[in-house]
Amino acid sequence: MTIQKTERTSANIQNDNLEKLYEVFPQFVKDGEIDFDALKAFFDTEGLSVKEEKYGLSWAGKSDAFKAIRMPATGALVPQEREGKDWDATKNLFIEGDNLEVLKLLQKHYRDQVKMIYIDPPYNTSKDFIYKDNFTENKSDYYERTGQSEGGVKLTSNPESNGRYHSDWLTMMYPRLFLAKSLLKDDGVIFVSIDDHEVANLRLVMDEIFGEENFVAQLIWNKQHSQQQGIFKQYHEYVVVYSRNRIEENISGGEGEIVAGALKKVSKANPASEFTFPVGTRVDSEDSVELAGTYGDGEKVTVVSGRFLARDGRLVEEVTLSAGWTQKDQMRSWFSGAETIDTKGQQVLEFFFNSEGKLKSRKSRSKITPPTLLPEFGMVSEQTEALFTLMGGHYFDNPKPVDMIQLLMSWFTKSDDIIFDFFAGSGTTAHAVMAQNAEDGEKRKWICVQIPEEAGEESEARKAGFKTIADISRERVRRAGEKIGKGDVGFKSFALASSNYRQWSVLTEKDDEEKLKAQMKLFADKPLVDGANEESVVYEVLLKEGFDLNAEVRQEKCSSIALWLTTSGDRTAAITLAPNLSREQIDALGLAKGSLFVCLDSALDDSLKVNLSKNFNLKVI
Repeated sequence: MTIQKTERTSANIQNDNLEKLYEVFPQFVKDGEIDFDALKAFFDTEGLSVKEEKYGLSWAGKSDAFKAIRMPATGALVPQEREGKDWDATKNLFIEGDNLEVLKLLQKHYRDQVKMIYIDPPYNTSKDFIYKDNFTENKSDYYERTGQSEGGVKLTSNPESNGRYHSDWLTMMYPRLFLAKSLLKDDGVIFVSIDDHEVANLRLVMDEIFGEENFVAQLIWNKQHSQQQGIFKQYHEYVVVYSRNRIEENISGGEGEIVAGALKKVSKANPASEFTFPVGTRVDSEDSVELAGTYGDGEKVTVVSGRFLARDGRLVEEVTLSAGWTQKDQMRSWFSGAETIDTKGQQVLEFFFNSEGKLKSRKSRSKITPPTLLPEFGMVSEQTEALFTLMGGHYFDNPKPVDMIQLLMSWFTKSDDIIFDFFAGSGTTAHAVMAQNAEDGEKRKWICVQIPEEAGEESEARKAGFKTIADISRERVRRAGEKIGKGDVGFKSFALASSNYRQWSVLTEKDDEEKLKAQMKLFADKPLVDGANEESVVYEVLLKEGFDLNAEVRQEKCSSIALWLTTSGDRTAAITLAPNLSREQIDALGLAKGSLFVCLDSALDDSLKVNLSKNFNLKVI
């Protein structure tokens, strides 16, 4: 019988999408390919020519972007335990490598798992670097460029004199955004920082990938600085926001609508003491303040010495309520942190002041429009100086504000959500997640990806001993975690590397039959590359079989077999690279029925393969 082989590549995006099309329109898929004639005939109700002019986004290199999406990744993510922090306890991930390859490798497990993505990609200014996805280079060049070999990656600048200036940027961004969308949960959201150079093109690309209907907002970040732009000065950048699926009740902080709104701060200096309160009112206040108001049922109540956290609305000090109102128990339960249901049966999630100073409530199915202006995060120089204080050197020119990303995630995320950044840069997103968790007590997790871009030979970073941007980013996360000091402030570190599986060498017409036979024998006898590290092989198998990178992986010796065991959710896997296996040895392992069992193909005889496949999900290398 034929036993299934372990997966050698990342998920095949093209096949997955073809299967989705087949589920809806089986008549358009013939022999594993799209029947474009049938597809066109079905939708061409007015007999329009295929060459008819139509609205859409096109550029020189778009076909290369599609080619990049279709090409499966073959690489592996190698654990770097010495680079990480609190390896056994943390759920955070830092991955060093080309983000296009990493995005593909993460598809098996992390598809539909990420709640929020924030990225700060190259803005495509003359000083920016562009990731060159070259489909004609040989493997050794490719591995060197993507950081899958020794040495940092030297990226290519994209001057405005380049005839494909915008096209190259679009070709780089499109496949990455396409793959990122599939990682988002159905109620997930993506934020992209950008400036005037490419904001128009970014909107068009994201409209095509996410759908115009999933556009949420184009926020303005007022940087409060004056970069000269001819006769004008540039004071702001943008944060473009799209959702995975624009269903009103899905764009939320977990249970309702967007956790946002223009909060009006209340204090002793600005008491704003008279309001008409809905039942279950909560007030955001920086200090103790007296508020008086009238409830919808006509009963009066005075809120005395109410003290609350301004950012997340968590109650710090319970208030004292006067007598004489009918919703007493309901109101008191809300203030004590218990669930509160309004008169229409909707759960009250929070209360806030809108831009007009009116007190509003956010309920389980209510909608609040997010603010479109983000001015309060100060000048870029303030962020640079804050990072200098933390790191002891000026290593980044334009770091993003930690508190800005904190605010963005406070609108949409809650405990255990995953926040993802595949242009990690200085590591601001990781810093922000840890800081926000420390503030509100949640347990969000982060995944950051950064290509090992070389630090300039004469740069401050290189003089300080940092070889690559990824090195600086990891160190920033370590120091930020130490400063924050509570919650999960560690991370597992992985590096993109070439696969441990032996890769097929392309034979030409000049190669004879003997070379083909020799290569086939080599694949059968030695499916792994010479000198393959066993732990690296284990992690490659697990990732490509869809296991969590945070799954507990432990090594044991059982019945004289060196065995790697892992459990992820309700899935269990056992992996061994032992050259020979007997039924007695495998029985002694005590594996649960249905577990994934992976071993070398050559380690089992045919009879044992048949028997094992009846009890286990048997896969061979």
